[in-house]
Amino acid sequence: MFKIFKYLKWKEWLLVLLTLIVVAGQVWCNISLPLCTLKISQYFRMEDFSQHWQELVLTSMEMLGYAVGVILCAIVANFLASLISTNLLARVRSKVFAKVNSFSSKEINGFSIPSLITRTTNDITQLQQVLTTLLTLGLNAPLTAILAIINIVDISRGYNVGTLTWVNVISIIAVSLIVFVIIVTVVPKFKKIQRATDGLNLVTRENLTGIKVIRATGAEKTQEEKFEKVNKHFAKLDIFVSRIMAIIDPSLSLIMQGTSLAIVWIIGLLAQTDPAVLEIVSTFSQYSLFIIMSFTTLSILFMFIPRGIVSGRRINQILDTPLSLHDGEGAVMTEKGTIEFRDVSFKYPDADEKVLENVSFSVKQGQTIAFIGSTGSGKSTLINLIPRFYDCTEGEILINGANVKDYTLEKLHEIIGYVPQKGVLFSGTVEENIKYGNENATDEEIKEAIDISQSNFVYNFEDGLNHRISQGGKNVSGGQKQRLSIARAIIRKPDILIFDDSFSALDYKTDKIVRRNLNKAFKDTTKVIVAQRIGTISNADIIVVLNEGKVVGIGKHRDLLKNCEIYKEIALSQLSKEELK
Repeated sequence: MFKIFKYLKWKEWLLVLLTLIVVAGQVWCNISLPLCTLKISQYFRMEDFSQHWQELVLTSMEMLGYAVGVILCAIVANFLASLISTNLLARVRSKVFAKVNSFSSKEINGFSIPSLITRTTNDITQLQQVLTTLLTLGLNAPLTAILAIINIVDISRGYNVGTLTWVNVISIIAVSLIVFVIIVTVVPKFKKIQRATDGLNLVTRENLTGIKVIRATGAEKTQEEKFEKVNKHFAKLDIFVSRIMAIIDPSLSLIMQGTSLAIVWIIGLLAQTDPAVLEIVSTFSQYSLFIIMSFTTLSILFMFIPRGIVSGRRINQILDTPLSLHDGEGAVMTEKGTIEFRDVSFKYPDADEKVLENVSFSVKQGQTIAFIGSTGSGKSTLINLIPRFYDCTEGEILINGANVKDYTLEKLHEIIGYVPQKGVLFSGTVEENIKYGNENATDEEIKEAIDISQSNFVYNFEDGLNHRISQGGKNVSGGQKQRLSIARAIIRKPDILIFDDSFSALDYKTDKIVRRNLNKAFKDTTKVIVAQRIGTISNADIIVVLNEGKVVGIGKHRDLLKNCEIYKEIALSQLSKEELK
């Protein structure tokens, strides 16, 4: 948790120091109040009370000043602590978000998406609460306890009532036992609670994402049982913690009331022989209350700090995770729009078998290369190596004549336009979604991208380009999402366009028109297509047939019909022999 403090700026360190000074002032004012009470009690017991009226008023004003000081210092301390923790954690949240954005699929899969969401939201919120509490009470509680104990010892010596000191010693021991119980029983559960929160997020996210499939297959009961399992586990942990915490308040209240009762009894007995000790009843009770409350506050800190440590560690795990993909020192491009795979092999992290093995091919500028094969043959994995979503395990990949590992990721992605298999849209307007590809795009460029991708349906919206897209693009169809995704990619005017089965949701007519528009408008742009339809790839300059991660055929459509049995089987499963001629 304390690693987070390294993100504090020097001005904020000054605010931390100022907060501690203000907290110390608050403690000083608070500790001074019982002494004023003692002075007032002494004045009232004097036989010549009327002659000390001025001193009594001044002491009362002093006491009022200390009370106001406590309130003002508390307000300032809480404001500064909230300001520091909010700014710090906002900065940390930004760093976590930026770090997650730089993760490759390997790191994301290592954490899991629900866990990353929990860490970015719940854990940082927990840590913010802990830091605020620590800044305001971390110095307040121990300093109050120390000064209260010192004053009690002085008063006990002055009035020769050492027995009262032992009352506080016994109270402190009792409170310490409660704190010990908290540390032993509750603290270990915090880490389990955070993991249980990850589990809840996982099942909830899975359920909401696949709600249509769940309803279509009648699996609501199964999902409810799955959620009930993780929910009961979370509730069991939470109830355990709540039960322990429910015992604390009445236990501490009992200790405080018992301490006050013991002080009154002892002072009452001592007053039989020395009535002067009656002056210290209120003062002694107040200091005893301060001590018990301080130890109570410390118990809260002992509960909060481990929770903050757990959250801090989870956050630091993200920030300290080494990236598997690193920027190169700068690629020297000798060509434009070219792609070359040289004996490329790949296997996923922790996997035993290779997904791709010894893949080699080359593409010139302006050519169209297509990949086809059965499900699981490695098509999508292969094209994901081009923009370096993963790095190949063996071999090398050249883009524009330079190894992809020599590029900075930003530069590499500048020369590539990528359209995923599942059209992904973001909440915002249609125009904002298209301009994700190029934020400086002009109105003419937006119109051109819409025309090429056959996204003219946007003009039918009441607000046109200002039509709001809901989260995940749920208010448009699958085909509309794919066409807008294509528009977003081509507005970049990249050297290479990658289509990962990006025409699957389009009807044959629209598919043909979009590809014709692309070939006409982007003659010098290299196009990489993954598709299941023979009609989509039949006119490609190069067709690569994959089977179980290996290249089993490469060439043009007609050549593959003659020379590649797997390609022929795929083609005949979609078209008749007459249509293939």
